[in-house]
Amino acid sequence: MWIWSDPVLLAGPLTATATAGAVTVTATAQLQQVEWSMGPPGALVSCVGPGTPWQGQPGPSPDCGYTYQLRSLPERTGGTGRWPITATAVWVVTWQGGGAAGQQTLQLTSQTSLAVGEVQVLVDGGGG
Repeated sequence: MWIWSDPVLLAGPLTATATAGAVTVTATAQLQQVEWSMGPPGALVSCVGPGTPWQGQPGPSPDCGYTYQLRSLPERTGGTGRWPITATAVWVVTWQGGGAAGQQTLQLTSQTSLAVGEVQVLVDGGGG
């Protein structure tokens, strides 16, 4: 499964400047990674950047993907029949102004769920 966040919203760096009286502060935020909890216990994926949007291309994601090993049966999902998915965008914000500077890490979280009704297994004979 390809996973990604909207690259237009998460491309960064994002810069903003604010002035209060004689003090001007400029802050720049850069996306460091997106941490995904895909539902099943231990199903964690960490991706640098927002990932590549799927546009019908075959094969696995080049930079951010996950393969479900289990269907989202009600007995596995607390009765919902859907895997809970949480994406946490980790941003590093640097700022300077008013004779000072600093850095802070922000974590912004979004949640959804996904029904996985079928898991297919492919067997490759390998060999040669």
